[in-house]
Amino acid sequence: MVLERFRLDGRVAVVTGAGRGIGAASAVALAEAGADVVLSARTEEQLKEVAAQVEAHGRQAHIVPADLSDLDQAAGLGQAAVDAFGRLDVVVNNVGGWMPKEFVRTNVASMEDAFHFNVSTAHALTRAALPHLLAGDGGSVVNISSVMGRVTGRGYLAYGTAKAALAQWTRLAARDLAPRVRVNAVAVGSVATSALDIVTGDEGLTAAMEANTPLRRIGDPDDIAAAVLYLASPAGSYVTGKVIEVDGGIDAPNLDMGLPDLEEPQ
Repeated sequence: MVLERFRLDGRVAVVTGAGRGIGAASAVALAEAGADVVLSARTEEQLKEVAAQVEAHGRQAHIVPADLSDLDQAAGLGQAAVDAFGRLDVVVNNVGGWMPKEFVRTNVASMEDAFHFNVSTAHALTRAALPHLLAGDGGSVVNISSVMGRVTGRGYLAYGTAKAALAQWTRLAARDLAPRVRVNAVAVGSVATSALDIVTGDEGLTAAMEANTPLRRIGDPDDIAAAVLYLASPAGSYVTGKVIEVDGGIDAPNLDMGLPDLEEPQ
């Protein structure tokens, strides 16, 4: 009976950044649990490939190619779900990320852009989706945050600050939207997505990262998708305002970015 609580039969989900990696794995996991899925990302061909995987599980997929840094396009995904499937139950705010850069090369615009891409997009979509989530049995919002939102590491100033803000946004939104809508997040560690290609393509870097991870491996997108499914489904119905850490047990960055030291003033 417990396994039945992970089912999402008859439910509809929106997943951003769904063309590959964590977003794609989460969309397929939700479909495997019975949900129809709206998939959005920049690249239409990638979305078509993920849609085929969704349909292979007997569910429907609706693709929306979009630049989700445009808040109007992000906000429109809730209505797109209702137009395609008649309802909306789950929002997965996965789109995000930012390139590492040392402090002296992180200007104000970069800080603001990182916040926009990782936090404002989630807020825009969730706020626009709220009436649709409330129209059903309530809903679930799952945000993809990062271990860098709670640990320190050189080069992650903009990204880590944005992900920490997303984690706190999760807690605050959960209080505002309870009890009808649950809001949670997954703080991910090092996961084998395209963003980590520079590591996974180098045996030495891979070995170093694995050695510095308590569970001695790099994460798989399905590790994150499993947590997303738990939070999105009735299995997580007594969980809100929480940030679940799925990071292999790390308490510090598990790879030296090799950024130069700050030079002493002359």
